Amino acid sequence: MAIDRKLLDVICCPVTKQPVRQLSGEERDALNGKIRDGDVAYQDDTPVDIPLDEGLITLNEERVYRVDDGVPVMLEERAINLRAAGLK
Repeated sequence: MAIDRKLLDVICCPVTKQPVRQLSGEERDALNGKIRDGDVAYQDDTPVDIPLDEGLITLNEERVYRVDDGVPVMLEERAINLRAAGLK
């Protein structure tokens, strides 16, 4: 399910205040591959064990936030740092 454009215009990363965009299918697939390999943790060092159906990525492409059941999970401790995951 696509996130409403109006919502994307108003939400931002709670840490960096960077705007966000939807994670592309290619980006999601690469991240999910790393998740399946056990190579990804949330910002609070909890392993990410469930692949993403949808996600939001900051415009500087450093953090990803999951979207669960159409709801963006914009919590600092639930951010996925792409550099730490080896994707940037």
